[in-house]
Amino acid sequence: MPELPEVEVTRRGIEPYVRGRRVERVDVRTPALRWPIPAQLAVTLARQQIRAVGRRGKYLLFEIDAGWFIVHLGMTGTLRVLPNAGIPAPARHDHIDWVFDEFVLRYRDPRRFGAVLWHPRTAGSIDTHPLLAGLGVEPFSPEFTGALIHQRTRGRKVSIKQALLAGDIVVGVGNIYASESLFRAGIRPTTAAGRLSSARCERLAQAVCATLAAAIERGGSTLRDFVGSDGESGYFQLDCHVYDRAGLPCRVCRTPIRHLVQGQRSTYFCAHCQR
Repeated sequence: MPELPEVEVTRRGIEPYVRGRRVERVDVRTPALRWPIPAQLAVTLARQQIRAVGRRGKYLLFEIDAGWFIVHLGMTGTLRVLPNAGIPAPARHDHIDWVFDEFVLRYRDPRRFGAVLWHPRTAGSIDTHPLLAGLGVEPFSPEFTGALIHQRTRGRKVSIKQALLAGDIVVGVGNIYASESLFRAGIRPTTAAGRLSSARCERLAQAVCATLAAAIERGGSTLRDFVGSDGESGYFQLDCHVYDRAGLPCRVCRTPIRHLVQGQRSTYFCAHCQR
């Protein structure tokens, strides 16, 4: 499932192409993904200029004068930039094309768990959209600190791994990156969130930022379907210290990596390096 690094890699790949360019037309071939695609989307976006491409958590935000269209990649979604010259015919899972003068931005999603939505400017700031309003802070923002983690976890008995995945403290720390961040911070994933000291929370905040930054630098993680806007796979999974390495030696201490299930999600950790 594309997480924050994969979405940010997609955003960075798309923005140089679409920012300042006009949408010639929108071809919607599937009426609904996770939710129905707005019936008037093609009419609303025709001949409109893309002012900016932003991101909030795992949501891509394409701004035009009248508002924003929001794209979520779901489990298997990708956005590809394809040149108009020799563009392949849409395949079965190619659901939407945004057609520009020299290229097409194509949304593909085999499992159709993604979403394409519309938020008019008359409804207020994009941050007030129901899917965005309850999200935690961005990991690369000044607001994300060890002090914030410490404050938001007091009294919480849930494991720190599950607290990171919940997204109400910080957004974008998906399953791979939660396991890797906790390894970097030397924190066992089963530790109750409310038991972490201020110092350990600070190490965790720094580890989250370092892990996500490294993943973006490596083009994200490709475990199954993810490719960037240029069709290239990500390579962060090759650098993982613990994720999907059960039974293999820890890259630091050589202790075999352990695997357990938390909240129906796989967790990987080193019993020696993570206390």
